[in-house]
Amino acid sequence: MSIAGFRRAARETVSGLPREFWWLWTSTLVNRLGAFVATFMALYLTLDRGYSASYAGLVASLHGLGGVVSSLGAGVMADRLGRRPTLLVAQSSTAVSVALLGFVRDPVAIAVVAFLVGMASNASRPAVQAMMADIVRPEDRVRAFSLNYWAINLGFAVSSVAAGFIAEFSYLAGFLIEAGMTMVCAVVVFLKLPESRPDGPSGGHEAKGDAVGLGTVLRDGRFMGVVGLSFLVALIFQQGSVGLPVAMGEAGFTPADYGMAIAVNGVLIVALQIPVTRFIEHRDPRRLLIVSSLLAGYGFGLTAFAGSVGVFALTVCVWTLGEMVNAPTQTGLVVRLSPVQGRGRYQGVYTLSWSVAALVAPLMSGAVIDHLGGAWLWGLCAGVGTAAAVGYGALMRRLPQEQPKPDDTPMGAEPEVSAA
Repeated sequence: MSIAGFRRAARETVSGLPREFWWLWTSTLVNRLGAFVATFMALYLTLDRGYSASYAGLVASLHGLGGVVSSLGAGVMADRLGRRPTLLVAQSSTAVSVALLGFVRDPVAIAVVAFLVGMASNASRPAVQAMMADIVRPEDRVRAFSLNYWAINLGFAVSSVAAGFIAEFSYLAGFLIEAGMTMVCAVVVFLKLPESRPDGPSGGHEAKGDAVGLGTVLRDGRFMGVVGLSFLVALIFQQGSVGLPVAMGEAGFTPADYGMAIAVNGVLIVALQIPVTRFIEHRDPRRLLIVSSLLAGYGFGLTAFAGSVGVFALTVCVWTLGEMVNAPTQTGLVVRLSPVQGRGRYQGVYTLSWSVAALVAPLMSGAVIDHLGGAWLWGLCAGVGTAAAVGYGALMRRLPQEQPKPDDTPMGAEPEVSAA
C-alpha cells in the first residue's frame, strides 16, 4: 500500500465517529499510558520489597480476583446508575487505591490493597464498552471497538517502556504517576462525557429497564455460550504473559529475550490494527471468530517447536493476528446479542470471562509445565483453540442481522421517526 493509500485508509477508519467517542477514546489512551503498576508489580515486590516469588504470585492472583468480583457489580451499576457515574467511581477509586499501594508496607495490607486495585481498575470496563455501544452507530461499532483496542495497546506499549525507566528512579513515583493519570481520566469523563444510557439518568425504575437483570443474562443460552467460548480464548491469550515467560526461562532464555519476543505483540497491534480493522469491519463475525480462535490456538501451539528468540517472535506474530481479529469482533458480537437496556450487565458478564481467565491461567499453566512440560501446555492451547473454533461455528449459525433501532441512536443524532 502506498503512503497516500495508507493515509486514505487511516482517514476513513477514524472518520464519522461522534465527538463523545473520541473523548472516551482519549480517556482510554491516557489510562493505558499511565498503567505502570501492572508492568513492574512483580519486580517491585521481589526486588524492592524483598518478598518471595510465591508471595508476588499471590498478590497477582488477588488482583485478578478483585477484577472477577467487580465485573458483575460494575455491569449492574452501569445499567442502574449510568455509565458516567460508574466510570467516575471506578477511575477515582483506582487512583486512590493505586496511590495507597505505593505507601503500604505490611504484606497483608499490600495483598488487601492489590485486591482493591483489581476491583476498581476492572470496574470501568463494562461501562466503557456499554457507553461506546450507546454512542456509536451499529454499523460503526466494530471499527470503534477496534480503535479503542488500538489505544489500549498503544498506551501499553509506551507505558511498558516508560515503566522500566521510572522503576530505575523510584517505584513510588510509578504508583503516583499512574494514580495521577487515572485521575485525569476521571476529570475527562466528568467534563466531556454526558450520560449515554438509553433510559437517561432517571430511567432505572422504568419497567423496561428492570426487565433485564442478571438472571436474564444467565438464562440467555446463546450469549452464555459466547461467554464460555470467550473464556477459552482468553485462557489462550493469557499464556503470552504467564506461560511463555516461564517456558522460555526453563529453556535457558533470559528475561531480555522474552521482552524482545513479546514486544512484537504490541508493535504489530499498533502498526496493523487500523488496516486489519478495515479488512474485518463488514465481514461475517462467525468466520472471523473461527479463524481468530485457530490463529490463537495454533500460534501458541507452534511455540513447542521454537528454539530461538526469532522463532518465538514468529509465533507471537501468529497469535497476535488472532488477537487483533478477535478483540473487536467479539466485543461487537456481545453488543449485538445484548438488549439495549441491559448492555452494562451483558458487558459485565462478558468481562467476567476475561477476569476469570486471568485468575485461572497462571495456576493452569504452572501446573501443566511443572507436571507435564511446556510442550503439553502448547499442545493444550492448540486443542482449546480448535474447540473454541468449533464452538463458534456451531453457536453462531443463523445469527440474527443487527438492525439500527431508535434506542440505538448515537448521541448527537436525530432518532428515526416511525411512519405510524
